[in-house]
Amino acid sequence: MKILKAKTAGFCFGVDRAVKLTYQLAEEGHKVATLGPLIHNPQCVADLESKGVVTASGLDDVPTGYEVVIRSHGVGADVYEAIAERGLVLHDATCPFVAKIHRIAKRASDEGKTLLVAGDKTHPEVQGIVGHTRGEVFVFADLDELKAWQGPKNGQNGIIVVAQTTFQVTKWLECTNFIKKDYTNAEIFDTICNATWTRQQEAEDLSRKCDLMVVIGGHHSSNTQKLVKVAEKHTKAVTVETAKELLPEWFEGVGTVAVTAGASTPSSIIEEVLNSMSEEIREEMSFAEMFAESEANLKPVFAGKVVEGTVTSITPNEVQVDIGTKHTGFVKLSELTDDPAARAEDLVKVGDKLDLVVEKVNDQEGVAYLSRKKLEARKGLEEVAKAAEEGTVMEGVVTETNKGGVIVLVKGVKVFVPRSQATMRRDEDINALVKQNVKLIITECAGRKIVGSINKVTAEENAAKREAFWADVEVGKTYTGVVKSLTAYGAFVDIGGVDGLCHISELSWNRIKHPSEVVSVGDTIEVYVKALDPENHKVSLGYKKAEDNPWEKLKNEYPIGSVFTAPVVSITKFGAFVRILPGVDGLVHISEISNERVEKVGDVLKVGDEVNVKLLDVDFDKKRISLSMKALLDDENSDAE
Repeated sequence: MKILKAKTAGFCFGVDRAVKLTYQLAEEGHKVATLGPLIHNPQCVADLESKGVVTASGLDDVPTGYEVVIRSHGVGADVYEAIAERGLVLHDATCPFVAKIHRIAKRASDEGKTLLVAGDKTHPEVQGIVGHTRGEVFVFADLDELKAWQGPKNGQNGIIVVAQTTFQVTKWLECTNFIKKDYTNAEIFDTICNATWTRQQEAEDLSRKCDLMVVIGGHHSSNTQKLVKVAEKHTKAVTVETAKELLPEWFEGVGTVAVTAGASTPSSIIEEVLNSMSEEIREEMSFAEMFAESEANLKPVFAGKVVEGTVTSITPNEVQVDIGTKHTGFVKLSELTDDPAARAEDLVKVGDKLDLVVEKVNDQEGVAYLSRKKLEARKGLEEVAKAAEEGTVMEGVVTETNKGGVIVLVKGVKVFVPRSQATMRRDEDINALVKQNVKLIITECAGRKIVGSINKVTAEENAAKREAFWADVEVGKTYTGVVKSLTAYGAFVDIGGVDGLCHISELSWNRIKHPSEVVSVGDTIEVYVKALDPENHKVSLGYKKAEDNPWEKLKNEYPIGSVFTAPVVSITKFGAFVRILPGVDGLVHISEISNERVEKVGDVLKVGDEVNVKLLDVDFDKKRISLSMKALLDDENSDAE
């Protein structure tokens, strides 16, 4: 029979921190009381009690003169307030991952949002989380309970979703998928701690390879019981608190047994169980197998080391890899790619081998955090340095702008391009470059200082385009161009390596105050050449089309004598201007307003009035139009007579 032991079995970071703190206080002579059992392990709690540590069910049970230890599960805000009111000495051993959920819960309360908690409502961790919000809260244990929920009382304020740190991963994914579909305004925080993700995934992997899974941990430990449920999907699983609970009949006919442990299980109990599972099992391992296992566990892992990892599991936010040591490797999605829309399952698959660089190692938890992106950047830096020496043109993507210029990502390396080297014109908006693919050369590469120039590449390309442009251009020729910049007097348009000016008067037949009323930087527009200055290399462009000229429309559609209704757009001392067409106004002289004498135009008309007018005359050269209201009154009188 063969034994497979989980690499992540035993105390998690939060539990280890709480246990060490409490033992240290006891050894230093402090009188301490823990609020509830420090961890869900009766043997550990009993050992602490033998050293004088009191287990109190609440603050009322804390003996006089004792200091209070808050266990890793955490407590509600009201408990902190009560401790402060009583003046008790506090030692807070709340797991940092749990404390983070407390802050999220408080934020939900502050913003008036509904808090959804995935977990066991009777578990002290969940009760502590709920105790940090004063708003609407709903706790659900699985997808069925979530579906049965009637929804928030105030759906407009939004929803925040968190999970108990030891919540079952598969259930969490089911629930969050449902929430994303039914509550689109929900903010979802993946608060299941890394140790839990790792343990459950490893338990599932091991359960596929064994005939029996032994889970060591407290019978009342939430994370221990979840490990049992995960394993039961693939094999027979049993749980024990100590070696004394092992039953010989469990191992009859078993070829391979796997062993894991909950986050509250001391390493001493794990070793005791392994030792009790028969020396015969251990003797079945050959010397070569034991040496290979020892060799793997002794391989040094340190920040900066390049390793090869084999993908063992994939979650939405990270990838787990085997790097051939006792450490479990994790690659966050953000360390796989720069694409915020990318999904881990689309980038890699189980069994893939990845070249990675170690970012951080936590020997206590047996975890190594890795990055593919930083390794690619390291390789990219070599290419960038070579390009700087040889003057090679490189391609990259502009990722951001700052006061000094833009940042271009080239082969995973950030290259700074000064403002003066980013665009050909100083008045061009560099923000328009963000997310654009650009060509550049590396002008400086010294350590972390990497500087490039887009202009030098653009200038060379534009020189060739300009030569071709001036050889072919003529007045009246039409071009499709891109608006590069705007000024108070017009828009500069790139028509193929040459920037032409489209004056504000050429942008619209209507009167406009600024070019931005018609075009924006980055717009692709069709323009035509109005005038050329080859000596000074200046091009004047036109944008408004002759067929859109409102004066031509007036000539064709409004003959002299036409009668129509139009709005008053302005009042002067000598009359009122009436809008006939956009960009075309006609004057009703004060003498043409009424048959009666009008002393003041404003006494009869105001801006916005709709008036009936008759077209008397048009001077197309001077752009002057004469209208009359009185003429219509005379016509009515004639008809009446």
